[in-house]
Amino acid sequence: FDLAIVLTSNIDQASGLGRQTLLHSPRRLWVSSHHPLLQRESIRLRDLVDEPYIMLTVDEADQTAMRYWDPTGLAPNILFRTSSVEAVRSMVANGTGICILSDMVYRPWSLEGRRIEHIDLDDPIPTMEVGLAWPEQKPLSDPARAFQELATSYHY
Repeated sequence: FDLAIVLTSNIDQASGLGRQTLLHSPRRLWVSSHHPLLQRESIRLRDLVDEPYIMLTVDEADQTAMRYWDPTGLAPNILFRTSSVEAVRSMVANGTGICILSDMVYRPWSLEGRRIEHIDLDDPIPTMEVGLAWPEQKPLSDPARAFQELATSYHY
């Protein structure tokens, strides 16, 4: 491949890929519209350890989540693992559990029409980054460079 649109935050430094991040999407806590955590002024990861957690597994989301949980010495209370963002939305909206996911996949309602709220956490949670990747050892083709320039010119 010449150039790909990828989650640049998932690329290892030693991957042999050049990368350019175009978009940083914050990760926030997702809860149902009636969740008691909505009443709190401040929420940290330690406040979530007893909450049932819905773990998204697609695009290495579960591995990424553990990168910010592990340094705290804490772990989420995983109730359910799924590769379906819609399943996460539904379970959160129905009050089955909570989740921490990117604003890029956030929508304030489930397919059943129930409300989902998102909350900033006080702990530092890395953003999800989207951008371009290419083989470091191969010069970009003219069309790939033109696409890179076009993508870079947009303000996300």
